Amino acid sequence: MKNLADESTDQSTDENPVPKVTGIGGIFFFSEDPEETKKWYATNLGLEVNEWGSSFEFRNAHRPDEINYLQWSPFKQDSDYFSPSKKAFMVNYRVQQIEALVEKLKANGVTVVDEITSYDYGKFVHLMDPDGNKIELWEPVDRVFTEMGGKTTK
Repeated sequence: MKNLADESTDQSTDENPVPKVTGIGGIFFFSEDPEETKKWYATNLGLEVNEWGSSFEFRNAHRPDEINYLQWSPFKQDSDYFSPSKKAFMVNYRVQQIEALVEKLKANGVTVVDEITSYDYGKFVHLMDPDGNKIELWEPVDRVFTEMGGKTTK
């Protein structure tokens, strides 16, 4: 998969969108047995599950023909993905203009845990909120998931 670090992933119809959160991109939580948890949710609540959890499909409010995604994922209890947070969950927020948003956050004294990383499906960065919750920011490239195909929860 190619790196789209320089490709626009704008979530807005504005010419100069404000750096901000545009929605929820994922809900991640610890589980004693992620595989059993996924099976339970599939059997009892009808989630379409895959190796990562379940991808929820929804439409972009500004471009209704565009499909967007929210990721639901149970993580093994001993995972360090939520570190340095000691909490049992992490929320991923969909954002626009991630670079400008990170600059604003740093200027406001927010603890930014790492540098922005880019993948073909978007850009990510992590920060800490005042309650010690690790937050993941994601500037998505949803079309990559659409092109991959696969079952989603609708």
